[in-house]
Amino acid sequence: MVAGSFQDAQNERWIIWIGKYELTKGQFVAVMGSDALAAASGNSADQKFDDLQGRKLKQAQAMPLAWIDYQVIEDFIRAYNRWLFDPAHPERQAGLPAVDGVPGFFRLATEDEWEYSARDGLEAIKDGSFNDRVPFAARKLNEYAWHLGNAKNKPRPVGMRKPNRLGIHDLYGNVHEMTAGIFRPEVWQGKPGGVPVRGASVSSPACKVRSSYRTEFDAYAWDAENKQMVLRRTFNIGARLAFGSNVVVSSATRSALEKEYAEYRKTLRRETPVGRTLDNLVSQASSQLDTVDTVLQQLLDRYPDAQGQVQSIQSYVDTARGQLDQAQRESARSLLQDASRNGTNLSVLVSKRATLETAKKTAEKLLAMSTRYQAQVDAVQKSLDENRAAAEEQYKAYLEKVALIGDYQNEFRTHAFKMLQKKTLSSREARVLELLDLHVQKYNENRMVDKAVWLEEFNKIFSEFR
Repeated sequence: MVAGSFQDAQNERWIIWIGKYELTKGQFVAVMGSDALAAASGNSADQKFDDLQGRKLKQAQAMPLAWIDYQVIEDFIRAYNRWLFDPAHPERQAGLPAVDGVPGFFRLATEDEWEYSARDGLEAIKDGSFNDRVPFAARKLNEYAWHLGNAKNKPRPVGMRKPNRLGIHDLYGNVHEMTAGIFRPEVWQGKPGGVPVRGASVSSPACKVRSSYRTEFDAYAWDAENKQMVLRRTFNIGARLAFGSNVVVSSATRSALEKEYAEYRKTLRRETPVGRTLDNLVSQASSQLDTVDTVLQQLLDRYPDAQGQVQSIQSYVDTARGQLDQAQRESARSLLQDASRNGTNLSVLVSKRATLETAKKTAEKLLAMSTRYQAQVDAVQKSLDENRAAAEEQYKAYLEKVALIGDYQNEFRTHAFKMLQKKTLSSREARVLELLDLHVQKYNENRMVDKAVWLEEFNKIFSEFR
């Protein structure tokens, strides 16, 4: 779940403010000066920035800021904010986004802000394309991104490729972009490391370009030759600015946020993987019982004479754990059975659609010869529309249950599949179960449904299934 730092004029939506372009050399020089660029950059060409004139100067100003270490970016942001909030120039704050009259400040975009923007935001959520690899047709990649195939390791001036629907340029290529926070192998979890970097670059093969692209930038790197740590700089890593605010700027905002959070827990959070985990009382109870085991062992180590009492408590814990395990097995089995039913219904609709589409083509050929076949064409089209609506409903239910099953531990998922496989299944049901097994595994690995790809698998398998 992503919420912007600011609200729109009607206080109806949260807004993310993120740079239309990657941070440029021109912007850096405007704030820090050309001498600062020459001192900070690892690119020898930047030493001659002051000598540039005319077209060459404009082109250099429009180049993404690269060859700069992470600390220099932080120094730049600090200087920019200091200039912005200079008490001698209150006019500079005019028009800035604010929360309860408190203006925001420049910072790096967070990973979730960056990816939400790269996926085309709210409009993509509405039209169902948010989970797509990129928010445009793959064949149009060159129109939106500078990558290895069309840029050959050479960054280009910002804004020369098409923007996405939000009007943001170069999210999918040119230079990788540093984001705020600490890199972890998975977003939000894992060993903390260097600086999280988002987006492909001019060094990325076309096949690697995607909205979810992320990697680690070792801001402090080991120089093996000189045996020392250095601040690392490279030609294909830059940054993009965002505008942020503090979460709580007053008691009024705290109260409003608490009310919104209470409503969010009742509704939206339950649709997310983390929400299902946090609200799964059975899963929480199982985890708490595991904690009890540790506490009981500690008691036994401290008070050896209490072994009888501790073992008595342990037996109750083991009984409760067994009951919880059984509840999770039954729940996973029931969900899997429902998902299988949704998948089978969808497969039937896909098979029927192929027949309807053939019938429509035949009716349209007859209509070309005589208008008296219009009613037949209309009837077939109505059946196709009803088929698609029903298929969409079944597929939505199927995906919801795949996500729920994918959140169960492996032993409960495996048991559920074994129980269902013992039943007498038709060839269609057996094929659906194979596909369901694959999709649950994919969800468990990636923590997301691949809506378009999985639907295409259904269409490919069942369009001619008899």
